[in-house]
Amino acid sequence: MNGEALAVVNLLLNLAATFYMVGLVWFVQRVHYPLFARVGAGDFAAYQDGHLARTGPVVGPAMLLEAGTAVALLAFPPAALAPLVAWLGLGLLLVIWLSTALLQVPRHRDLVTGFDADAHRRLVVTNWVRTVAWSLRGLLLLAAVLALMLEARA
Repeated sequence: MNGEALAVVNLLLNLAATFYMVGLVWFVQRVHYPLFARVGAGDFAAYQDGHLARTGPVVGPAMLLEAGTAVALLAFPPAALAPLVAWLGLGLLLVIWLSTALLQVPRHRDLVTGFDADAHRRLVVTNWVRTVAWSLRGLLLLAAVLALMLEARA
C-alpha cells in the first residue's frame, strides 16, 4: 500500500471513530444524562460509580483512535485534503477534550457522592459543547471524504 492509500485509510479511520463518537454523544445527551435524574437518591452513588467504570472502555479506545488519526491527518494528509480541514478537525477535537476535562469530568466528580440537581443540570447543559463539536467534526470529515470520492471519479 502506498503513502496516499495509507493517508486515505487514516482519513476513513478518523471518520469512523468520529461518527462512533457522534452517535454516542447524541445518545448520552438525549437519553443517558437526562435519565440520571430518575435513578433515585438512594441508588445514585452506586449508579454513578457503575457509569464511570463502564464508560471508559466504551469511549476511551474510540477517542484515542480519533485523536491519533486526527494528528496523523496533519502529518500525512491525503493529497486532495485541504490543510484547513485537518486543522479545523483538530481544533474541534481540542474543544471536545478540553470540554471533557474542564466541564464534564468535574460534574461527574460532583455526582460521585450522590445526586445533585444543580451538578446534573450543569452536566447536561455543558455536554452540548461536545455534542455540537463532535457533530461538526463528523460533518466536516464526511464532506472531506465525499470531496475525495468526487475527485477520484473525475
